[in-house]
Amino acid sequence: MGEDPKWELAILATVQGFYEKLLQDHLGGEVPVPAGLEAISLQSDDNVHGILLSMHRWLRLLDLAITPAMLRRALTPETDAEIAEAMLRYFTRNKEVSDANRDKTDLVATFLYRHPRVPGQWERRGYGLDGSIPLAPFEIAMLEILADADAPALSEEQMHLLRQFDRLQEEASTFRDLNALLDSGIIVRVRELKQLFDTAFYHPSVLATIAPYNTAFGRRFDELFWKAAKEIKTFARDLEEQGGSILGNVDGMDVTVEHVSALQESELLRIDYGTALEKFRRVSRLRKSLQEHPPVRRVPPVRAATSAGSAKAGTPLRLPDLETMRAAVTPQQISSEEGKLSKIEESVRAFVQVADARFRHVVPMRYFNLILTPVEVAAFCADGREEKSLQGRVTHALLRMTTVCARMTTELEELRRTQNSPSLWRLHADALVVLLEIERSVQENVKRVLASVETEGGTQTEAIQTSLKKLHDCTALVRQTLSPVDKVVGASGGR
Repeated sequence: MGEDPKWELAILATVQGFYEKLLQDHLGGEVPVPAGLEAISLQSDDNVHGILLSMHRWLRLLDLAITPAMLRRALTPETDAEIAEAMLRYFTRNKEVSDANRDKTDLVATFLYRHPRVPGQWERRGYGLDGSIPLAPFEIAMLEILADADAPALSEEQMHLLRQFDRLQEEASTFRDLNALLDSGIIVRVRELKQLFDTAFYHPSVLATIAPYNTAFGRRFDELFWKAAKEIKTFARDLEEQGGSILGNVDGMDVTVEHVSALQESELLRIDYGTALEKFRRVSRLRKSLQEHPPVRRVPPVRAATSAGSAKAGTPLRLPDLETMRAAVTPQQISSEEGKLSKIEESVRAFVQVADARFRHVVPMRYFNLILTPVEVAAFCADGREEKSLQGRVTHALLRMTTVCARMTTELEELRRTQNSPSLWRLHADALVVLLEIERSVQENVKRVLASVETEGGTQTEAIQTSLKKLHDCTALVRQTLSPVDKVVGASGGR
């Protein structure tokens, strides 16, 4: 390394301290240090050359234990620039051509560029007295940090390689989504370009060119990756609300909502390069798959209407037998739908309780006005709806009938609006099937409540029957809408 052995030892001791702390944090315990390399021993002026030999062997061992991914995690905005500079001196003097050593050098140089001692100092550059553009501030810093390193002049071929980074940085800025960036192969091309420098990769001018490129590319990549991950999670959330669980298929494997929930974007951006790149590609392929084939729940496939003419006219898509679909409803779908019904109940209650008494029976919904009977209004205003008394059970029955009607009406309207989008149309059809299953249990409960009212001499029979008729009418419309096309046409007298 440098001519002054004490200066060299000071650099190596700084790297050693950082490495040992990194390993201690990684392993969760102390790392045994070879005899003679303890902090107290390094302060002695005796046998400096012998200590240097031991230190080099020790650091080579630590280098094998510490991966570029571990170093990436350890380099935080709080890392002292003196430590990073010492590590850069250590790596560039070794000039190992291994991928790991080059990646570590790449990381440290880029860290120094991203975290200048004075904010914005790398952007400041003026002109020489002769009108020429002087060296960039970061390249000057690299030359100063590595001043005592052996750095032969770059060849014309190597200078040509360096000039390619401006074009690559401009290309990276044009990508608008993660699929395009990964499909372009720019990551592999840049990695191969860095390998072509061989030992010249450690030249100050090369590092000063690569670090700004890494920073600009990393910023763009992170932006596109977070955007893709957000879109996938939005797909997953929407699908889960519809009661589905399978998002798509990547590399022959189903990707579920649970898989996406476990996606940790920040962790993925910090793992080993090779492993991370493959995971990025999987995220990219999933996003592309979701765009081309929006997710649907796995039930018997939708069949198109029998004629192109009827499809163009807006005829509903043909569905499998309704009872087959109802049999395929899962507890998870029921639970998800129950959550939506609870939200509607709370929303209607909030409106009814604060609205003017003259108008609170007309509840504005997203696509329609929900009209309540006087008894239904009273039910939404009641406090004891969960009581086991007869009145509590009547109130509960009225609320359930009303909210199920409201949900069915909303989904029917969504169905109408999405009939030209088969995948979205199917999601709303699936929701209506789930509501039919819930409606069945609501009807059974209403029958029990009516029997109790008649037995105990209650007076709410007529009011309950009125709400029940509204539910019957709404259910009949859902069943007719979800029936196969030929049955719908036949019912209306068509061919």
